Amino acid sequence: MSKRVLVSSIVGVVALGGVAAGGLALASAKTTEELAVEHASARYVPPSAGLTGSLTFTADVGDDSGVRGLKVLAWPASSGLDPTATELRSAEGASCRSTSDTASRCTYILEITELEAAELAEGTWHISTLATARDGDTEFAPRTSEFTVTR
Repeated sequence: MSKRVLVSSIVGVVALGGVAAGGLALASAKTTEELAVEHASARYVPPSAGLTGSLTFTADVGDDSGVRGLKVLAWPASSGLDPTATELRSAEGASCRSTSDTASRCTYILEITELEAAELAEGTWHISTLATARDGDTEFAPRTSEFTVTR
């Protein structure tokens, strides 16, 4: 084997190793997880035959420091409301159950009587959320999910 081929092979192996090491360093540098609300779903069940109805909202919340809580606000699209993060600070909180050191499954359930349902605007409703991590970070989502109110 000639020296030229041997030197080219060694340079190629060193370059390939550098690229691989750089990729591993980049992958390991991203160890922090940002606060996020994912897999959100909402379901409205109207009351019927004397039974209460409900609004159930569920979402997975995660952050590298852990999850402190999730505030939830449901509002009709026809209202023209546009809630802010500040307004959501006083909203009702979901019940959050840890699924790991960094994630929780949060559920908000609201029972709705026939009288209350009669006052609800029909049509599309939005759910806004404000997630709070244990380290104090917050993540506001003005339209995390939506559902439809029908009679």
